[in-house]
Amino acid sequence: MTSTFQETPTPDASLSENVDAKLSFLPERMRKKLLPFQEKGIIFALQRSGRCMIADEMGLGKTIQAIAISYYYIKEWPLLIVVPSSLRYPWVDEMEKWIPELSPDDISIIQNKTDTTRIPTSKVTILGYGLLTSDAQTLVDTLYRQNFRVVVIDESHYMKSRNATRSKILLPIVQKAVRAILLTGTPALGRPEELFMQIEALFPRRFGTWSEYAKKYCNARVRFFGKRTQWDCRGASNLEELHQLLSEIMIRRLKNDVLTQLPPKVRQRIPFDLPQAAAKDLNTTFAQWEKLMRSLNSDATESHFAEVMSLITRMYKETAIAKAGAVKDYIKMMLENDKLKFLVFAHHLNMLQACTEAAIESKARYIRIDGSVPSAERIHLVNQFQKDPDTRVAILSIQAAGQGLTFTAATHVVFAELYWDPGHIKQAEDRAHRIGQCSSVNVHFLIAKGTLDPLMWAMLNRKAKVTGSTLNGKKEKMQAEEGDKDKWDFLSFAETWTPNESLEDFKNELLFTHFEKERQHDIRSFFSPKSSTEKKRKVFSCNDPLNLDSDSLEVVKEDAEKSNENLDCTGRSDVDSIFRKNTDEPEAKRSRSLSGSTSVRFSKKNSLTGKKTPCFTEKNNQALPCGLNPSSKNMALDKVWHCNVCTYSNNELLPYCEMCNCPQNSNVKRNRESPASQTEEDVSKDSDRTGEKAACSEEDGGDFVETVTQQSDKISELEAIETENQSEKCEEDKSNMFPEYDGLMFCASRNTDRIHLYTKDGEPLNHNFIPLDIQLDNWEDLPEAFQQKRNRSLILRFVKEWSHLTAMKQKIVRKSGQIFYSPILAAEEVSKKQSVVSSTKRYVTKEDVAAASLSKANSSGGSVRLISKDSRGCLKNKDASIEQTGSPKLVVENGKAPSILHSDQAEEDISSLPKGYLQALDSQGTPLCLSCQQPTVQPGQDCLAPAWDTRFCSHTCQEDFSIRSSQSYLRTRVFEIEHGVCQFCNRNAQELYLSIRDAPKSQRKKLLESSWMSHLPLGQLNEIITNPTEGQFWQVDHIKPVYSGGGQCSLENLQTLCTVCHKERTAKQAKERSQMKRRSLATKYGCDITKFFVKM
Repeated sequence: MTSTFQETPTPDASLSENVDAKLSFLPERMRKKLLPFQEKGIIFALQRSGRCMIADEMGLGKTIQAIAISYYYIKEWPLLIVVPSSLRYPWVDEMEKWIPELSPDDISIIQNKTDTTRIPTSKVTILGYGLLTSDAQTLVDTLYRQNFRVVVIDESHYMKSRNATRSKILLPIVQKAVRAILLTGTPALGRPEELFMQIEALFPRRFGTWSEYAKKYCNARVRFFGKRTQWDCRGASNLEELHQLLSEIMIRRLKNDVLTQLPPKVRQRIPFDLPQAAAKDLNTTFAQWEKLMRSLNSDATESHFAEVMSLITRMYKETAIAKAGAVKDYIKMMLENDKLKFLVFAHHLNMLQACTEAAIESKARYIRIDGSVPSAERIHLVNQFQKDPDTRVAILSIQAAGQGLTFTAATHVVFAELYWDPGHIKQAEDRAHRIGQCSSVNVHFLIAKGTLDPLMWAMLNRKAKVTGSTLNGKKEKMQAEEGDKDKWDFLSFAETWTPNESLEDFKNELLFTHFEKERQHDIRSFFSPKSSTEKKRKVFSCNDPLNLDSDSLEVVKEDAEKSNENLDCTGRSDVDSIFRKNTDEPEAKRSRSLSGSTSVRFSKKNSLTGKKTPCFTEKNNQALPCGLNPSSKNMALDKVWHCNVCTYSNNELLPYCEMCNCPQNSNVKRNRESPASQTEEDVSKDSDRTGEKAACSEEDGGDFVETVTQQSDKISELEAIETENQSEKCEEDKSNMFPEYDGLMFCASRNTDRIHLYTKDGEPLNHNFIPLDIQLDNWEDLPEAFQQKRNRSLILRFVKEWSHLTAMKQKIVRKSGQIFYSPILAAEEVSKKQSVVSSTKRYVTKEDVAAASLSKANSSGGSVRLISKDSRGCLKNKDASIEQTGSPKLVVENGKAPSILHSDQAEEDISSLPKGYLQALDSQGTPLCLSCQQPTVQPGQDCLAPAWDTRFCSHTCQEDFSIRSSQSYLRTRVFEIEHGVCQFCNRNAQELYLSIRDAPKSQRKKLLESSWMSHLPLGQLNEIITNPTEGQFWQVDHIKPVYSGGGQCSLENLQTLCTVCHKERTAKQAKERSQMKRRSLATKYGCDITKFFVKM
C-alpha cells in the first residue's frame, strides 16, 4: 500500500483540455453553479486520481467541489463521508440537492454505535466524528469490512492528533480507499505537527516517519520541566520547504485572491480596562501563578506541571467572568441599532450566559447554540437566524458552532472571548464572511487589559505567522486595527457580573407571593358568565376527545363560521388580553395548526421579551369581519347556503364550502367569470383555512379518506383556474417544448425536507424540491419543464396536501420511505399498517422484557442471559455448549463466570434482576432482539460483538423500543419534530423556557408575569424561578390517553402540550374517567333509563 502513494500521481494529460469538456460528466445544474476557481479545484483532484486535500479558505464552497469529485467516481462507490456531528444533516441536503439521482434509500446516516444494518446496502454513508470512540467496536468492524473505495473527510483537522482514537480509526480507512478527498479551511490550526496525520492518511510515508517529520518541520527537541523530560514538537522549521511539498498534494485558495467581489472582512481590536472589583479573583490567581513559576527549579515534578496547567485554565475562566459585565454592555449597545444582525462567539458557559442575559434584558429575540443543543436542532436555529428578521443576535460557542454553519445574515461578529489557536478564530469569523454575504463583515475582538487576553492575542499572532508560512507561503498575522479608546471608554465602568449559580439566597421580591397571586384576578371576570355555562365562548378544537351532542354541534358550526370570517381581518388584538386573563377560568384552546404555523397569524411583540406571541384569543374570534358593521354582521350570519356535495350550511359570504372546499355553485364557469377568482396566493390561503377541517376529518378515520378522494377532481379544477391567470400564450409555447406528465408520485426524504419526484409508474425523474420553496414561489430546484401548466398544477396540488399534515404526520410519512400519490392518503395508509398496541401501561419495563424473553426461550428451547452496558462479555460462538434441557438457562454476561438458572428460578428472580436487560437466545445461541424477538446476528457473521451491541436486530427496532420504554428518548424525538411548540395553543414553550433559564434570576419573575404561564399555581411558579427545567414548560402528551389504551405507543399518538394546556386536558380527562366510573357503577347495580329512548 505504501509504495502506491509515495510519489505524487502524474497529472493526466487527457484532463488538460478545456474546462467544459472536462466537467461534462456533472449534472447540468451543478455545472452551472460552479465558480471558475471551484472548477480548477475539481480538475486538480482528478489529475491526482482523486487523492488530495482541498484546503480553500472557509466560505469558498469546498463541499460542492468534494461532491463533484466523488460523483466522477460514482461507479466505484460506496462512498463514506466523515463529518462533525452537527454537519451530518447539511451534508445529506447538499448530496440530495446536487445529485438528484440519489433516492432517499441511497443515503444512510449513522445514528449510533450499533446502527450498522444499512451500511452494506447504502451508496452513501455519512458518519459523525463523535461516534469514533474506543467502545464503538461493532461500528468500526463494520466500517472496515465495507471496504469503502471513495472517502470524503470533512474538517480533516479533526485528525490532527496522532494519539486521538478517531485518528487511529480513520487512518486505515483513508489509506485503504482508492479515492480520498480531505476538506479543511484550517489544515493546521496552530502548528505543523497537526498536518502529519492528514498527510499520512493520503500518502503514507510520503514525508517520512513521524520522527523524521518532527525533527525536520516541527523543530523537535528535548525539553526539561524539572526532572521531567519530554520531546517538544510544538515548534516550526523549514516552512518554505514544507509549503512546496504540500502544494503538490494540497490546493488552497484565499478569498482575497478568488472572490474579489466579496465584501471585505474588517477586524478591529477593542481594548478596555476592567474595574478593580471585577478583576479581584483573577488578580489573586495571577499572583499564585507567578509565585509558582518563580519557585520552579530542578526539583520540579509532574505534580508541579499539572498545577501550572490548572492555574492557566482557571485564569482563562476567571478572565471570562471578569469581563462579562463589559461584554453585556457592549452587546446591549449593539442591540440599540434595530437593523443590525450579529454573531457573538464565546467559549465558557458563564460568558455565554452573560451574553444571553444581555439579549433578554434588551428584549431582543436571539438564538443560542452550545454543546447541549442537538445536531438537528442546530440546523433549525440557523434557519431561524437566516430567515427571521426579528432574530437579532446569535450567541454561539466557538467549538460547537464555529465551523460548518452559515450565518451570512449577520454583518458583525463579536468575540467575547479569545481561543488558543488562530484556526478556530478564523473558522468562527468566516461563518458570516463567505459566499452569499452581500455586506462587509466587521469583526470585533474585546480585549480586557490586565487579564489573559493580551497574552493570548500575542500567542495567536505568533501561531498565525507559522500557519501562514506553512499553508499560504507567506507570513501572516491577525491584522486588527485598535479601536478608538474614547469611544469604548464606557466598558471600563461596567458593573461586575455574577453568575446565576452564585446567587444562592432568594429575596422575597424575586418570588411570587399569595398576595400577588390574588391580585392577578381580573375584576372583569365578575361580570363574565362561567365558562362551564357558556358553550359559545369555547373555541372549536379538532382534538376535543368528548363527543358533541346536536346542540353543541350547531354552536360549533356557528363558531367555525365566525372564526373563518376573522381570518380576513387585518386588525390586531391586544397582547394584554393573553397575559392578564382570569386565573380561575381555563384558557380557551386554539385551533391546532396543521403545518406547524398558521397561514395568517396576528402577533404582537411581547413588551418584555421582544418575542412574537400568537394572539388568537376568544376576543379575536369575536372580531367583526372587515367591511361589516355590527348591524350588518347579524344579517350576514343569518344567510347561509348549503353545499351540494356534503350539505354543510355555509355563510353566504364564503365562496367555498368550509368542509369540502367545493364552490358555492356547482357551475365552475361562474367562478371563472368572477373577479374574485383565485390566484396562487388565494388558493394557498383557502387551503390554510380548510386545513383545520381536514384535520378533524382525518381523525375520523376512513370517512376522511373518502372525502379526500371525492375532492380530488374539485382541487384539480381550482388549480387549473389558478394557472389560467398566468400568461396563456407563454404556457402554450412551453407545452410544446417540455413533456407533460399525466400524474406524478412522490417520496419524502428521511433526513431532509426534500421531496423526490417519480412518474405515475414509479420511475424516478431525478428531481427533488422543498415544499416551503414552492410556497414562497421559488422553483429553482426544479427544471423549467415544471413551469408547464399541467406539471405545475401537480406540484401545487401536492404542496397543498402536504401542508395539511401535522409535523408529526409528515415525519411518519418520511420515515416510511414509501412512494405515494397523495400525502394525506399515504399518512392514513401508514397509520393502518402500524401494529395497534393497546396498553394501559405507559412504558415497557425491564420486567416486561424479561417476561417476554423467558416466554420466547421456553417456546424455542433456548436460553436467556442478562446484558448490561457495563458488560465486558462478548457474544459466544454458536458452537458453545448449550444444555439441551426443557427449560431456559440464565447466562449473566458481566465479565465474570456465567451463572445458569433454570426457568422456575429465573422467573422468581425477575423482580430482583440487577441493572440490564434479560435477553433470549435461540437453541443455537443466537441472541434475539429485545423488541421483535428476531435474531440480531445473521448466520455467517463474525460473532465477536459485545453483548450490549446485540440487543436489537435493526435501528428501527431500537428506536421503537426506546420510544416505548424511555421517557427521555421519547421527549427528544418529539422535540425534534415539534420543537417545543404547544399543539393546542401554538405557543412556543421551549422558547419561553430558554428565556427564563438564561435570564438573570432577578428578571425571571417579571418574564413569567407577562407570559401565559402565570396561570400556574404559586408553588410551581416559584419552582420555575428557583430552578427552571424543560419539563416545567412543556410535556409530551398521549393523544389517545393511556387509560384508554394509548400507552406504549408510537410517535403518531404523541403531541407537545405546554404545561397550561396539559393541565387543562388532564383535568378534563380526569373528569371523563370519573364519569365513566359512575356510569359503570350505575349499570352494574341498576338500569340506565337512557337506553329506553335508543332506537334499536
